[in-house]
Amino acid sequence: EKTGKVLGEFCRCYKEQYGVALFNSVRYEIEGNGGPQAQLLHRKVPLEDHVIYSGNIFQYIEDNKKWRNRFCVVPHNYGLVLYENKLAYERELPPRVLVNSAGYKVLTSVDQYLELVNNSLPGVTSKSGHSPILKCPTDFPLILWHPYARHYYFCVMTGKEQDKWRAVFQDCVRHCNNGISEDSKVEAPAFTDAVRMYRQSKEQYGTWDMLCGNEIQVLSNLVMEELLPELRSTIGPRLKGKAPERQRTWIQISDAVYRMVYEQTQAQYDAAMARCEQERPQLESTIRTDMDQIITSKEHLASKIRAFVLPKAEVCVRNHVQPYISSILEALMTPTSQGFAEVREVFFKEVTDMNMNVVNEGGLEKLVEYMEKLSHLAFHPVKMQSCYEKMDQLKLEGLQQRFDVSSTSVFKQRAQIHMRQQMDDAVHTFETLLHQELGKLQGKDDLCKSIQRILERVLKKFDYDSSTVRKKFFREALLQITIPFLLKKLAPTCKGELAKFQELIFEDFASFILVENTYEEVVLQSVMKDIMQAVKEAAVQRKHNLYRDSMVMHNSDPNLHLLGEGIPIDWGEEYPGQPEPEPAGQGDRRRRAKQVVSVIQDDEGALPYEMGTEALLQPRSPEPRELQDPAVPPSSPDGVKEIREALAQESLGVNVPPEPSLHHAAPASPKARADVPAEVPHVTPASSPAPGAEGAGTACHQPSDQETGEGVTPPGPPQPTGTTESGEGVQTEF
Repeated sequence: EKTGKVLGEFCRCYKEQYGVALFNSVRYEIEGNGGPQAQLLHRKVPLEDHVIYSGNIFQYIEDNKKWRNRFCVVPHNYGLVLYENKLAYERELPPRVLVNSAGYKVLTSVDQYLELVNNSLPGVTSKSGHSPILKCPTDFPLILWHPYARHYYFCVMTGKEQDKWRAVFQDCVRHCNNGISEDSKVEAPAFTDAVRMYRQSKEQYGTWDMLCGNEIQVLSNLVMEELLPELRSTIGPRLKGKAPERQRTWIQISDAVYRMVYEQTQAQYDAAMARCEQERPQLESTIRTDMDQIITSKEHLASKIRAFVLPKAEVCVRNHVQPYISSILEALMTPTSQGFAEVREVFFKEVTDMNMNVVNEGGLEKLVEYMEKLSHLAFHPVKMQSCYEKMDQLKLEGLQQRFDVSSTSVFKQRAQIHMRQQMDDAVHTFETLLHQELGKLQGKDDLCKSIQRILERVLKKFDYDSSTVRKKFFREALLQITIPFLLKKLAPTCKGELAKFQELIFEDFASFILVENTYEEVVLQSVMKDIMQAVKEAAVQRKHNLYRDSMVMHNSDPNLHLLGEGIPIDWGEEYPGQPEPEPAGQGDRRRRAKQVVSVIQDDEGALPYEMGTEALLQPRSPEPRELQDPAVPPSSPDGVKEIREALAQESLGVNVPPEPSLHHAAPASPKARADVPAEVPHVTPASSPAPGAEGAGTACHQPSDQETGEGVTPPGPPQPTGTTESGEGVQTEF
């Protein structure tokens, strides 16, 4: 009943917003928009035929209350897939668990988890002396917590493993949260605007943490947000047993309800989508025929609303928003710019290390080996972690309460996704330019100089694109923070008067012009000038390495974007070292699948396949931390200056002794990178080349049903629904 009621109201909002989004899309297609042109190339399918990570991890099985060793695979779409063991994966046996991690939080402490569980069922708290809901046999747990769906419990044996798995899990959450495709120019904006309008109709303004996952998941979260408090008050007092048992039962009930809501939501949303798609040709025909009249009608409506709203909005902006814009911007800029600077540093260091190793170890074969690894640097959760961690510093403090920002996680994840995209664009541009040069090179000296030259060229492009992306991010974040606040402030005096403007819209154009949307555009205009001015002043100061708006790079490298349109580069296929036999079957293809992150156990020693609970529950001493005297310099030239000097010596013909330690070194930790001197001296806009590249939107894969467990049907007789695990069953998660 609750799902039907919520979806009925939402679908009405969606139908209205669909017409507006379709009009905006057609208008943009006709009129265009001359925004800054991206300098870096954009890869369309970055992770085709790749596995992000696979390795062994212990999972807690709730049915028999035992820990079991599982083989976990993270495919290219970032679903978590757990198999009985590695052999089961290679033999294509059905997985035991499939998880889409959208909406989950990754916890590394049982205390953190118990606090969230206690808050989820008020009045039920485990007393001291009682066994808690979860006991972890090691000091290194990894818990996936969700406010509505079931929870997943894992643990590993060492702190180093925990850090790597945490980085992998967080990357999965980050990717799956971004589940609404940005390639859709009509459906995506119509959906997000409909969600916002629905929540505002319930007096819920501000950011929403559960706007994560695909459309069905977001709508399920919307229903559960209203349904769960009612269920809690009805069912909570009737739960029996000790506190841990009641908490465990409540988690199972919430998960079962969430699944029911998900199934009903999917059916109703799909039906609404089908109706809109059926009407689209007629709507689009009307738009193209009457475009000028629709624009004129909308401008007339906007002028009337502006005359009524703008004076009140400007007073509100002047008194309640304008004084805080610079504070919000500074809070956003510091961690974001540090994160992008770290992306630049990691890219520079990886390419420079590769250059040194290719020179020392010999030629093209080594280059191919390193380029295969470098080409997916952006999707290496461990190497990118030092960049992502910079956003953890984002704090809005008192501003968060003033502007009704429930959490900063929305902004953190958005900035982190931009970082990953910029890293991949830089790597793709570098490998494309290097691939073009390879046929012209003579010997290792030419190769070394060419790599260094291309690196500096790509870094200039990165600086320009990074500035453009960050400025856009800052503007959008400021609008996300201030607009809901203004709408809430103006609602008592303005919202009730909007109905009288409806008569200004011609009936034929009512599908494309909405009073509510036009009102919000007027409110946006009231604050947009202040936001643009604040970002412009920040760029003039150059405190955070931002280019001025007047600095435009275009048409200086007209052939570069043509390279990006070619067939994707496969270094192993084009420059094979040793011929490999063709795989005989799918199992062999799986064994030979390229993996972005090296297996943890190669560094740590293999985990036992099956370890009894008794052995795991033996008390373990905490893992000793390796201490390093800060006064002792590192054994390899990690500093930018030292690396540049070494490259300069090599290019001049000076014999450089091979450094095998550099080739075998583990990825630099965030702490190690903190010891690196200041990044490469900034290239001023005047000295930057201005190659052109055709920009493209961020490509975003949605997890497939098979890999995330949405509607997975294992072979054999039909299985009962739910999340129980048996010898034949499959745990599924949305």
